[in-house]
Amino acid sequence: MKKYLEIGKIVSTHGIKGEVRVQPWCDSSDFLCEFETLYFDEGKKSVDIIRARVQKNVVIMQLDGVDTVEEAQNLRNKILYMDRDDVELDEGTYFIQDLIGLVCIDADGGGEIGKITDVLETAANDVYEITSAEGKKYLIPAIPDVVLETDLDGNTMTIRKMEGLFDDEN
Repeated sequence: MKKYLEIGKIVSTHGIKGEVRVQPWCDSSDFLCEFETLYFDEGKKSVDIIRARVQKNVVIMQLDGVDTVEEAQNLRNKILYMDRDDVELDEGTYFIQDLIGLVCIDADGGGEIGKITDVLETAANDVYEITSAEGKKYLIPAIPDVVLETDLDGNTMTIRKMEGLFDDEN
């Protein structure tokens, strides 16, 4: 598992005192505002966050050592990373990057179904896209009736096929 995960991208400057506008790549803008330290270059360089606030669909951040609009402009299009150790997830909650690539196993003895290739976020629940070895794509809801076990260490997810999700196999 990666120690540093992408959490957002600096898209522009804000004002004249070196603030940056960050497009969040996480569940909520508020979550991005909780960090005291973030990282550049896949975790190689840390940067302290002086302050952060939500403005519409972006986060306005003041980064330590960035005091002018010119310094902020130099950070445009840079990716910000978080250290996974800075976050304690609730049980049964996972980082999307950890789910991508998991091998899905049929709980009822059907063997390998495919690998998770995408996670779609919907209003009701997440939806996992599974791609079979033949390239066939299936969408399954991330609900307890379908997802029985997620084993990140074993790189597997055990699922129970719901009627209608895999009907083309019969």
